[in-house]
Amino acid sequence: MAAETAEKLYYRIGEVESITGVPAYVLRYWESEFKLLRPKKNSAGQRLYRHRDLDLVKRIKTLLYDERLTLEGAKKRLIGESRRSEQLELGMKETAYAEALRRIRDRLGVLRARLGP
Repeated sequence: MAAETAEKLYYRIGEVESITGVPAYVLRYWESEFKLLRPKKNSAGQRLYRHRDLDLVKRIKTLLYDERLTLEGAKKRLIGESRRSEQLELGMKETAYAEALRRIRDRLGVLRARLGP
């Protein structure tokens, strides 16, 4: 089933229900409770879940059903995880920018040396 989920860009709520085992009415409720879970809607108003939405549904299910957290506990955990993820991405971007600036500085030094004093 993993190959099936990797092929599509969007999934309807029924497909998400069968992939995750979470009933559609629960998915709709979770949308109202978890701000991070916001599937797009098409012109007919049908929910279109992206792959990251599927991952989030699976994570919420794990937090609520396996780890037995309350809704509030799951919300706090997800917010903390998303902040850490954002900080990691920012740190990686800063590292990439610093490396690019170092290369530019090195190239400018080479050019300066070629041009002489």
